Amino acid sequence: MARVNQVVSDKGIGLGLLFGLLAVGGTLAMLAVPGGLVGAWGFAAAMIAGLILIVAVHVYA
Repeated sequence: MARVNQVVSDKGIGLGLLFGLLAVGGTLAMLAVPGGLVGAWGFAAAMIAGLILIVAVHVYA
């Protein structure tokens, strides 16, 4: 009987953690300068990082 080796990767967890931290950083930038240009870029970074986080977790699950 032949054995089958399955390789398991934790890319989903690592990418999820990375983009989660980027989303938190964007949120902190948004809260640090409310109503300014930095706040707007912080909101955009948080939204994009959150979107990529969800996609990465689902792709590598």
